[in-house]
Parts: sequence; C-alpha cells; structure tokens
Amino acid sequence: MLRRSGLIGSLIGLLVFLLWAPTSAAASTAPAATAVRTAAAGECAVLAPGASAAAERAVAAACAQVAADVWYTWGGGHGPQPGATYGHVDPTDPASEHDPERLGFDCSGLVRHAYAQATGADILNGVASAQYYTHRAAERFTAAQGLAPLLPGDLLAWGNSRQLHHIAIYLGAGKMVEAKQSGTKLMVSDVRLNGDYYGAVRVDTGPVSGHIFQTWGTGVWTKAQPSTKAARVYAFPQATTIRVECQKHAELVTSDGYTNDAWSYLPDYKAWVTNIYIQGPAWLDGVPACTF
Repeated sequence: MLRRSGLIGSLIGLLVFLLWAPTSAAASTAPAATAVRTAAAGECAVLAPGASAAAERAVAAACAQVAADVWYTWGGGHGPQPGATYGHVDPTDPASEHDPERLGFDCSGLVRHAYAQATGADILNGVASAQYYTHRAAERFTAAQGLAPLLPGDLLAWGNSRQLHHIAIYLGAGKMVEAKQSGTKLMVSDVRLNGDYYGAVRVDTGPVSGHIFQTWGTGVWTKAQPSTKAARVYAFPQATTIRVECQKHAELVTSDGYTNDAWSYLPDYKAWVTNIYIQGPAWLDGVPACTF
C-alpha cells in the first residue's frame, strides 16, 4: 500500500509540473503590469515619469479643475490673482455668449493658475505668448522634435512667431490638459501635432537669475542680428519680462520718438532687440557689453 501510494503521488506531481511549467515560462518573459502605463479615456494625471515635483504639482492643480467640471471662459483666469474668473464675450466667437456668466479659465489662465498653485507664486502671469517665451524657460522644443523629449508639466503652444494663440499642459502618453474653447469644459485631449503646433517649453520654477528687464510697446519684433534689416524672430505682443545677456552698439535706430544704437541680446529667444523698447536707460545699467 505504501509503495502504491508513493507511485500515485509521483504521477500526480509529474502531471502538475507539466501543466504548470509552460505557464510559468510564459509569465517570466512577459513585461510587468506596471512597466508601461496606458492612459484611461479622459484620465487627467501625470502619465509619464521624469517630471520635477513642481511640474507634477502643476499637472495636479490643472487636473483638479477638470475634476471640478470647470468651464472654459474667454479671458478667464486673468484677474489680479491667479484663479478662475468670469469670462468675456469674444467678438469672434458666438459660442462665448455665456462666458460672462461662467466662472472659469481660458488656456493661459489655466496655465497661470496651475503653476501658481505648484509654486506659491504668480510666475506665469500673461497670455500664451508671454508664457511660452517666459524668461523662466529651462528648455525649449521645436515642433519638429514632436513629443519624444517632453515631460509632464511642459507647456505646448500653437500659433506662429507673430502670435501664439493657444497653450496647454502636457500630461505624458500623448495627452494634454487644456482650456480649449467657449462652450466646453476643461478637458483632457490628444496632443494635436498637426496644424500650427509651434513647440513646447519646460518651466524653470527655481530662482530667477540674470539681468531681468521689461519691454514696452506692442508687436515689437526681435531680430536674428542687431539690425532692422535682419530676419524677424518673434514679436512681443505686449509688455514682456525678458532676460538680457549682454548689449552692444550696432545699427542706429529711430522709433517712437527715440534714437539709439544700443541692442540687447536675449538668450531665451536667441535674438536681439533695440534698447529703445526695453524699459530703462539707453545703455542698460549693469549689463555687460557683448563680446560677439
């Protein structure tokens, strides 16, 4: 009886081994369930690794507004302090007729709020153009680079060198959170790389360094070289905070009642602007002369 029981036990053990072994081998070569995260439909969250803690907080702040079912409102989010405000009627968009009745954000108002919540300071106050060309840029990415180098919290912009008209916050996994247009709520969308996608910027939330000034005027073009005849790079749509690396005497310019031959190099734009449109003296105090 003992020998028979032992034989039966051995056969059962062999059968269990044969049934288990292929499954075990297949499991050992399969990727871990957490190795790649797939965004659920409409999910608003950090969907990729690598972002800074501040960028992740900005994503969380924007996603909290999505979860609260907040409206897009034209001009919303641009009050004295960051946060939702009642919007205005956009004369070019009939769908905005109810925006003055709705508390919400436009695209740049949402970005402003998200990074204010993330940092405790109003570091991105302004329209889409001012936010994309912030002097707080840690890194910039062209449209041709696509999404590969981007991290959650990066700002995506649409438009052209004269004017950027839309901005959103990247989540990772090809998704973004945005205040898109009147008549809609804040939403998660697939990143639109077609059309006039312009590029992305990573925000440096640390202390500001360098020589910081303000421009004045509207539609002020920066130039590839310190000359009015040089190629245009980007137009400041309104007064903008800029970082100046150095200045030099170059082409004499007369504009808006001023004459000056001083030009400043702006490293965040890789471009030059006449000192006429920089608030301050004709030759900026504390800024060194360019050696190039």
